[in-house]
Amino acid sequence: MLLRPADTRDLDALTRLEQHFPSDRLSRARFRYLLRHGRADVRVCEHEDGVIGNAVVLYRRGTTIARLYSFVVRPDYQRRGIARLLLQAVEAEAGVRGCREMRLEVRPDNAAAIRFYLKTGFSLAGRIESFYEDGTEALKMNKRLVAAEKFSALSPPPPHPASGAPCTTL
Repeated sequence: MLLRPADTRDLDALTRLEQHFPSDRLSRARFRYLLRHGRADVRVCEHEDGVIGNAVVLYRRGTTIARLYSFVVRPDYQRRGIARLLLQAVEAEAGVRGCREMRLEVRPDNAAAIRFYLKTGFSLAGRIESFYEDGTEALKMNKRLVAAEKFSALSPPPPHPASGAPCTTL
């Protein structure tokens, strides 16, 4: 297995993975934008079968909060530790960028995802009514991140995008 930053050659695989969501799927155009221009970290997990999982984290300038925007592992590869590896990779990247917290939204009927997030240190932080396009509310979850120094030896800082490094407050 290989964890790596996604690029535009992964667009087909990324949009196929999105089909595993019941609603609010990211489009090919949205992925293209995030890969080329967005303040985002898009990571993929690649195996012999191709891309089997991805994580998308968004960053905003002037804040130390990262947002886990999309996170999916192909169903036939779930419960093998892939989600944990992907999450650790994007948390490490967020830490290197100076983020101190990661937030996410999850459907309340996605019990497996909620259990996973709770096991990996996220806590419930509230609800957002009518969050999803089908009118379903979202549960808000957040997690404090380990200091960036802990990751600097494991993964060098990424090249800073031309628009400036989001989350960097160091």
